[in-house]
Amino acid sequence: MSVRVYVPGSYGLLRQWHESGRVPTEGGLVAVDDGEEAEYGALMGAADASAALAGDDRRRVVVVAEVGAEGDVAQMRQVAAVHVDAEPYADLDDELLWYATQEVEHLL
Repeated sequence: MSVRVYVPGSYGLLRQWHESGRVPTEGGLVAVDDGEEAEYGALMGAADASAALAGDDRRRVVVVAEVGAEGDVAQMRQVAAVHVDAEPYADLDDELLWYATQEVEHLL
């Protein structure tokens, strides 16, 4: 059984994770259940946490990974998706865009 973890990050962290092929999930959020509302809540909670990491352009980044247990380090092949703000200085109430793992290199 796997756990879906929503990991708050920044563009700088995403670049590091992409280059190393590993995403530390400690401190990531886990939905309270498999429901759509719970997963959305975990995503937006991670987005709020990423705002503090975002740097000067305030662009939020959330990496979603499927790991064996909370706190496990995810390999990039375990990353299900990456969510980011559409543009720098986005309103913190805006929705995040979804990117597939294979699009991360182009996103950076």
